[in-house]
Amino acid sequence: MTYRLIALDLDDTLLNEDSNISARNQKAIEAAMDKGVKVTLATGRMFQSTSTYAHKLNIQLPLITYHGAQVRSMQEEKTCYYCPVDYELARGVIEEAENMNHHVNLYLDDRLLVKEYNRFTRFYETISPVKIEEVGNLLKFLDRYQKSPPKLTIIDREDAMEGVEQRLKERYPGRLNLMLSRPFFLEITHPGATKGKALKFLAEKLGIEREETMAFGDSFNDLDMLEYAGLGVAVENARPQAKEKADLIAPSHHEDGVAEIIEKYVLNKGD
Repeated sequence: MTYRLIALDLDDTLLNEDSNISARNQKAIEAAMDKGVKVTLATGRMFQSTSTYAHKLNIQLPLITYHGAQVRSMQEEKTCYYCPVDYELARGVIEEAENMNHHVNLYLDDRLLVKEYNRFTRFYETISPVKIEEVGNLLKFLDRYQKSPPKLTIIDREDAMEGVEQRLKERYPGRLNLMLSRPFFLEITHPGATKGKALKFLAEKLGIEREETMAFGDSFNDLDMLEYAGLGVAVENARPQAKEKADLIAPSHHEDGVAEIIEKYVLNKGD
């Protein structure tokens, strides 16, 4: 099979423990693109954070961000696919979370907005080097623009998160996608905002068949992308659910698993 489109998850898949792209992974990706293969990044991150890695790899394709809620071009930074959280639902989530004294990250126009700086924002800055804007009352801020956000994140202690998730499920059954990306991060998106649907959109836009796509991932937000791809690849450090969906298991993210599969199945370097 000839693969014409590769989608790469970032954290714990392409990136190593230091959140860097290894020299071997970068060389393999660049060699694939030199061969005419199209490459995109598919991540839960914001566009501004994702585009930093895309520039490093010289990726020209639109990027899949916010867990699949947005596909945005690199050149014009124009959104070509968007599946946000409904405005009224976003208001309800913020109100519910703040009533329970949980910290909320609001993402709007590729900006990260918070009510106030606190220990959660300080921690977030250590794992994601993006600008955090303190705007005060989030509901008033959202009402001022009346826009639907691609994602919200509730952050709190690990022992508090299960209760938050359950309460939102009961209040908004089937109307939100709720996912613990980390034990203390509850990511909230539209139920239709998935990496698999975004990859399908991009492949069809490019005239590429499903069988000609390859996708790499490790976690819950990668499941339908791994299932959609002609070749779904989970890294060795992936969650069991991702491995079950995958067609292949690659070495872990700190053992250049991405490069090994691209070298074998795209660059035809053999065993």
